[in-house]
Amino acid sequence: MTVTSIPSGPEVPASASELNPRESSWQSGYASRLRVTDALVLIFATATAGVLRFGADASNSINLGSYPTSYMMLGIFVATLWWVALTISGSRDQRIVGHGAEEYTRVAKTTVSVFGMVAIFSLLFKLDASRGYLAIAFPLGLVGLLAARKSWRNWLGRERARGRAHSRVLVVGGVRSAKRIAEGFIAGDADGYRVTGVWVPDRQGARNEWLDVPTAFIPVMGTQRSLVGALSISEADTVIVTDTEHLGHDGLKDLAWQLEGAAIDLMVSPNVFDVAGPRIHVRGVSNMPFIHLERPTYAGAAKFAKSAFDKTFALLFLVTMLPLLLAIAVAVKLDSPGAVLYRSERIGVGGRPFFMLKFRSMAEGADRQVADLSARNEGSGPLFKMRSDPRVTRVGRFLRRYSLDELPQFINVLRGDMSVVGPRPPLGREVEQYNGATQRRLLVKQGITGLWQISGRSDLTWEETVRLDLDYVENWSMLRDLQIVWRTLKAVTRSEGAY
Repeated sequence: MTVTSIPSGPEVPASASELNPRESSWQSGYASRLRVTDALVLIFATATAGVLRFGADASNSINLGSYPTSYMMLGIFVATLWWVALTISGSRDQRIVGHGAEEYTRVAKTTVSVFGMVAIFSLLFKLDASRGYLAIAFPLGLVGLLAARKSWRNWLGRERARGRAHSRVLVVGGVRSAKRIAEGFIAGDADGYRVTGVWVPDRQGARNEWLDVPTAFIPVMGTQRSLVGALSISEADTVIVTDTEHLGHDGLKDLAWQLEGAAIDLMVSPNVFDVAGPRIHVRGVSNMPFIHLERPTYAGAAKFAKSAFDKTFALLFLVTMLPLLLAIAVAVKLDSPGAVLYRSERIGVGGRPFFMLKFRSMAEGADRQVADLSARNEGSGPLFKMRSDPRVTRVGRFLRRYSLDELPQFINVLRGDMSVVGPRPPLGREVEQYNGATQRRLLVKQGITGLWQISGRSDLTWEETVRLDLDYVENWSMLRDLQIVWRTLKAVTRSEGAY
């Protein structure tokens, strides 16, 4: 069926264009802050470059070819051109600010482009006086712009943690898909989307029907409401269409026309989850849009670049942290009897077993007590977890809190058994319970850290751990490895989910 407008009560606007989404106020305000901050950063960068290159007097005359001018005028020209280019490139577009790397990418690309244009212009017209100036202004401006964007993003994250600065979403489609989207937005609250309503246009909705998700009350509406009525009740400024068969033939096009003139974004969910953005491409074929999914990239995780990074990073880490490693070894030895290092048999890439090294954090013979403690197991699936494990020593509790017990695993990386970043190293009894999909965790080397480490650590369920590991295997990239390493440092210092 196509989208139809079913008469509603007088409280509902007559058309979508009459709706006034409240969320647009924070979006416009945030964009204004970025515009002002960008201008201040560029003024500072060009002024500082002028002082360092031409002297402290802003009226100092410099020759640009045969045209005398002051460095202050040069700075105004460069800053204005730069600021306008940032606007044209969409670096403040509400669809990219606040999450992901696209915002930073656009800022960097725009800066390089403006630098190139000014440098070529300077070379063609022999503006020799400006070369050193540009060499100072652009690196300084780029660092300042990226730092300012990061600062505003942190502020936006804090606002969203307080329940503000969210885009409200009306999901149009099936209840099951809407539930998955709503749960994903709840888990990724910092991304700034929140489902506030579901509209199933080809199903009679029940009175007082709500979506079954935790921590949120999301009404489910059917044919008793029109699109405009559903938008009004959900107060949505964004519409996400999923399961397009609920709209019928040409329904999506009709929906876009109904939203024409309204300050409401329209997005389509392809129901493709846990696939990284770089693997998704939209292709137009015969005037029809198709989503092209690149093949999983796990094969790249065995390439030279990752191996070289692993060995270099591990060697530098062990050499740099040698005093700390020796201090931990002494503390473990003095705290309780037993070996300093604990060798745990794990299953590595291709199903091959290896011995993973850790600083001993439990009493000697702790493995033999697992059966006796099974009734107190707090883990899910094949995982064994206890928040207050009686086997953990005093020093071991501190080491586990900050993941210091795992530092000897860099020796495993040098040996080639493990990687710096990868899936969590599983025990043999865990692998025995793997199904077909879970077996893909063994396609790449297991890691000291990974998505599981930065997403909750021991607080994760078995299902969540598996999903994150498969996400890593299927969407591997070298850049993602570097991001995980950086985020691991922050996760470890907060010591969340470690016990």
